[in-house]
Amino acid sequence: MTSSDNRNVLIVVVDQLRADCLHLKIAGKEVTPNLNAFASDAVTFSRNYSVVNPCGPSRASLLTGMYAMNHRSVRNGTPLRHDIGNLARHARTHGYEPLLFGYSDTTGDPRHVHPNDPDIRGYERVLPGFNEILEMRQTNDSYPWRAYLKGKGYDLPPYERFYVPDKVDPARGPRPDDPAFYSAQDSDTAFLADSALSQLAVRTDNEWFAFVSFIRPHPPIIAPEPYNRMHDPNDVADPIRVRSSDLEASIHPFVAASLKLDSINDFVDADMGLDNEDRMDFNAVRSVYFGLASEVDRHIGRMIDFLKSTDQYDNTLVVITADHGEMLGDRRQWGKMSCFDAAFHTPLLVRDPARTDRNGSTVEAFTESVDIAPTILDWISGSVPVHMDGRSLLRFFESDSEQGWRDCSYSEIDFGDPETPTVWQRELGIDLREANLAILREKNLKLVHFNGGLPPLLFDMSADDGEMRNLAGNPARAADLLRMTRRLLDHRMKFADHTLSDMKVTGRGTINYAPSPNQTAEGWISSSSRQR
Repeated sequence: MTSSDNRNVLIVVVDQLRADCLHLKIAGKEVTPNLNAFASDAVTFSRNYSVVNPCGPSRASLLTGMYAMNHRSVRNGTPLRHDIGNLARHARTHGYEPLLFGYSDTTGDPRHVHPNDPDIRGYERVLPGFNEILEMRQTNDSYPWRAYLKGKGYDLPPYERFYVPDKVDPARGPRPDDPAFYSAQDSDTAFLADSALSQLAVRTDNEWFAFVSFIRPHPPIIAPEPYNRMHDPNDVADPIRVRSSDLEASIHPFVAASLKLDSINDFVDADMGLDNEDRMDFNAVRSVYFGLASEVDRHIGRMIDFLKSTDQYDNTLVVITADHGEMLGDRRQWGKMSCFDAAFHTPLLVRDPARTDRNGSTVEAFTESVDIAPTILDWISGSVPVHMDGRSLLRFFESDSEQGWRDCSYSEIDFGDPETPTVWQRELGIDLREANLAILREKNLKLVHFNGGLPPLLFDMSADDGEMRNLAGNPARAADLLRMTRRLLDHRMKFADHTLSDMKVTGRGTINYAPSPNQTAEGWISSSSRQR
């Protein structure tokens, strides 16, 4: 087989990249010039949302194609059931060896390993089916990168101080734009990209399947030179906020509890004494975040250039996305544990080398992170596993018609903790199983339904004030609230785990069951893919 005959897959996931980083300019300078250039040669899905946050759950959904209400790995550290099908396992049945560069943030199922097994001593483990080529785990010390830095002659600080700024002016103390101790050519982002490119460079004669997972611009918010001061805080647009924190808190008890977190200092992962109400403080943090996004963008550009220079660009499916979004000071919140869309809205760029007529186009239909695995498997094999809740996006490479496609999108968050009650559990007086919310978005309306007897949020997204004004208590919108609530219930009932429920055992075999390649069965009855 020659390289021109191969059908390769490259999936790039950027951790915590806001959708609006694409095409964003700061003082006339593009934050993501390489992604923007790639967008002109791919299809952009402009209304793509993570179906769950934070990192572990979002990647579980992205890689299984399932809503969190079905896979139930609902928080960082919550185990993912051992028997759930996933993108890597399914790719193997079609002859691919899925290569992992970075992390899948998967928590192992403790019921199927020995209690002393290190795979259940941290949540940043490997999704079954992946071959971990490069380990990059933020909470587990990233040993390969540390070994690399030591080999380069760096005097390494303790790992807990890796992300404390270097070259601090003692007269003013540390600031977010103080540089990291490592150079840009040796950063975690550069190291990951270098490792992936060096491995793929010797696989050009073989079909390959690579999942490349960048940590940045996920906190800690510290960047190497020149990215630490690439974007001037004075040129960065202010976050979206109402006049005061009290007014912000009044929108909902969940928001009020969120504002009790010292989220800006938590976000930079260092106590710099930052003030969430000080414009220069929050824009200093925002500017470094955008610098980290620019750094990742540079290395994604290198990967695209590699495909072109090795004549693999026209036989490689390229998917570029993020696991979830980032509040970045909007609504006085930082991180992704929020009910507002900035925490869920993610970029999604897909290039199908066999379908290029719609390159440069934008799809405005609702898409979800659970659509990514079905799209890749459809491209590989022409089929989508029945357990997946998402749908293949390949139809949009043939036509811009939305007929038969979803007209809403769904997300959820569990904001409790089984070890130490969170600020929301404490402030709202709810228990672990009540600490969750579900979101349903339509073109013009958005509903946030809270468990635990908390009131809902209803937003008119077509209005200028959008998520600024809660309409749930407005009698004139009571019919909208009831309809959206019923539709959310319908959605959850329709998408309850259907792994076995669509099957029927008969004397002629099992309807809606396709045996895996290592199984044998005669007389099984298949049916066409269900429309979701």
